[in-house]
Amino acid sequence: MIHHVIYLQLNDPKGTEVLEEMVRAARTWLLKIPEVLSVRSGRNLDPESQWHFFYSYEVDSMEKLSLVGEDPFHLKFIQQFVKPHTHNQFEMSFELDPSRDLKYS
Repeated sequence: MIHHVIYLQLNDPKGTEVLEEMVRAARTWLLKIPEVLSVRSGRNLDPESQWHFFYSYEVDSMEKLSLVGEDPFHLKFIQQFVKPHTHNQFEMSFELDPSRDLKYS
């Protein structure tokens, strides 16, 4: 299983209304994607951090991870919420079952 995490810097870190909307929208839109097993999203409690918002999701394999990036629900979330309100992001993917050979993911 793959856990994909995205950290984002907001254009207006003090814009709490936008941030709350992004937290809800990530859960709403990404859970509509058939390959996505679970979604988490939230705001950073550390006001000094450069990363204000994160969202993450789990999929069964690397192949399904690539499908998520092309899914219309994911693209709509990016277009409506990420692009207009953020200026930088950092992504990482983690294998949750270390005993499993990644070449079979």
